[in-house]
Amino acid sequence: MFVWSKQLHQSRPFLKPQIAMSLAADDLWRSLYYFSFYRLILGGLLMLLAVFVAGSMLPSATERAWIFRLCLAYIFLTLGALVGIQVKRPAFSLQLAFQVVTDIVVIAMLTYFSGGVQSNLGMLLLVTLAAAGLISRGRITLFYAALASIAILLEHAYSVLTQDADVAQFLQAGILCASYFAVAWLAHALSKYAVASEKLAFTRGVDLSNMAEANRLMIQDMPDGVLVVDERGIVRQSNPSAERLLGISFALENKIELERYSPLLAALFAAWRQNSALGNEVLRLPDTHRLVRVRFSAVQRESFWGVVIVLEDMQRVQDQAQQVKLAALGRLTANIAHEVRNPLSSISYAAELLKEGQITSAQARLTQIILDNTARLNRIVQDVMQLNRRDRVNAEEIDLAQRLPSLVEEIIQSLRLSVSVIETELLSECKIMFDGGHFDQVIWNLCQNAIRYCQGNAGDVELRISRNDEGRVLLDVMDNGPGIDAETTLKLFEPFFTTESGGTGLGLYIARELCEANGATLNYSTRAEGGACFQIVFGVNNEH
Repeated sequence: MFVWSKQLHQSRPFLKPQIAMSLAADDLWRSLYYFSFYRLILGGLLMLLAVFVAGSMLPSATERAWIFRLCLAYIFLTLGALVGIQVKRPAFSLQLAFQVVTDIVVIAMLTYFSGGVQSNLGMLLLVTLAAAGLISRGRITLFYAALASIAILLEHAYSVLTQDADVAQFLQAGILCASYFAVAWLAHALSKYAVASEKLAFTRGVDLSNMAEANRLMIQDMPDGVLVVDERGIVRQSNPSAERLLGISFALENKIELERYSPLLAALFAAWRQNSALGNEVLRLPDTHRLVRVRFSAVQRESFWGVVIVLEDMQRVQDQAQQVKLAALGRLTANIAHEVRNPLSSISYAAELLKEGQITSAQARLTQIILDNTARLNRIVQDVMQLNRRDRVNAEEIDLAQRLPSLVEEIIQSLRLSVSVIETELLSECKIMFDGGHFDQVIWNLCQNAIRYCQGNAGDVELRISRNDEGRVLLDVMDNGPGIDAETTLKLFEPFFTTESGGTGLGLYIARELCEANGATLNYSTRAEGGACFQIVFGVNNEH
């Protein structure tokens, strides 16, 4: 039953009553098939006895001929029953009744032509009744026992009338009939016990299968990586998150050792087996450079010993914490924006008035400091408030070949740059679906960031549109500045991180958030010829 449930679990996640009934019916037909196969073998043995042995035991040629005909008919009827079982026609109960009645009639007639009850051929019906009781699993077995008893008593009574059989053998016939009822009742009791045990085993199998499927689904959907490793260090199970974090795909059917996939995890696993206190380490994976916390949980069962390795993505934890922090910050900023801006406006206005009066150079310097800091505070409030626009996306069709040149011209005029500072390389026709306001803000942020670190010469900043092998639109914003070191790259898109004294640290973070809200991704890479490159990869849904 456990194997049966396991096979069904592989084809359908959760067992249903209709499926269970169908499988139970298949088992009944299979049992009837084996019973018919036994009857075919029995018919063949009786045929052999009729051909080679009956001649020495039965002097009458008529009796030998009848025995041969009965055995031959029995074999053909059994073959017909096997064909009916294969096509499952007629119904199961009719098939079983036909085979049992055929056995009763044929064996009773063979008993008559073989010398009566004393030939002991009637004992063969005990096997038939026992098999019928176990297969039918009902009280109809007692009916079959009654038919067999009537057939044997009629056979002996007819022998007494026609062949002068011994009347005293009625006692032997009666004992044989009593044994029929005993075997039938015993088979009935055993079948009831078997049915109860099968139901219990099936229920436990269903529970086990459903629990295993629920665990599998839970493990597959977990954001943390999960690996199940046995005592030999072989990976027995994994989930997509583990493959994503490790940057590999587990071919579990090959039973590959953990060391071949991740030597670092294998070494940590070996160290944990020596000292269980080492089971909560934070490390950076070499292939994907993901920061993970590794935890080990031992699994000990009678037939299995292993460990569950949990890879907790620390970047995901940090991102969640940042999302919570920024969401709270956004709500706070929305509530106090006017209260903050009103004092800033008053301070800025007062500073402007002071600046217009007769003041010394020291007072002018202090006044300018006030103006610069009020402007910076105002920018911080504006940038933080942009975070609330992330979920408000109004996608529209944007033709990059038309939108980018006008946007670049606007940026050059606003920043008072030379026209040749920003160059564009466009495709003839390239349309995307993107929120227009979000798109302008992202390009503004990236271009301002590039201009900040270049020298302002012709071609220092370049905007290039292309397509990758998958046909997705790529927009590269490149500059020839000093580039970004590896340590700064790790924190590049974190909020409030900046290397500029007057910056807010929200420009690149907001740009990435707006890209993700529109189904695109923003990545950074270092140019081989020097400088930095920010690449927007528009998703399939972005393209028109």
